[in-house]
Amino acid sequence: MSSTFHIENPLHRKLRSASRQLFWLGLVFIVLGVAGLVWPAFSTLVATLFVGWMLLGFGVLALLGSFAIHGTGPFFGALLLALLSIAGGVFLLVNPLAGELGLTLMMAGIFIFQGAFEVMFALDLRPHAGWVPMLLSAIVSIVVALLILGAWPGVSLVLLGILVGVNFVTTGIGYVMIAQALKPAA
Repeated sequence: MSSTFHIENPLHRKLRSASRQLFWLGLVFIVLGVAGLVWPAFSTLVATLFVGWMLLGFGVLALLGSFAIHGTGPFFGALLLALLSIAGGVFLLVNPLAGELGLTLMMAGIFIFQGAFEVMFALDLRPHAGWVPMLLSAIVSIVVALLILGAWPGVSLVLLGILVGVNFVTTGIGYVMIAQALKPAA
């Protein structure tokens, strides 16, 4: 007579207790991804403007923070970082079409890191159900990064929106599948 004894690790316990949140997060990712696919030029513009506002906000906060360390060695480095962030944010907000080329290249780097994270996440989940969809999402993220790098700089203004949409949909599906596989027992 063979009995199966399984000890669940802390990651699985935490994910199991958060399965409802993972499910809803996955659905939000899917909805945003589909919107990005339906309106790719608009989603490219939105992503560019979002990054511009984030850089501007960070730059202003970093500028204020740099004066808290005025008179110390790191002051000029902090001041320079703040001013560069403000300049980058203003540039993207004033001329978002010119910034899309750089952001498209930056997205390739982000997708590579996301893919690497999702590979590690999927391997941590293995052999539990749901690890394969997360691994597939990782592969898609890495392939998307390679597509961007292969087509850059001649990529169209809609490519970033399409790639972000595909990435959001696959990530959302991965989270929904994990949530479904790890639902707490009723």
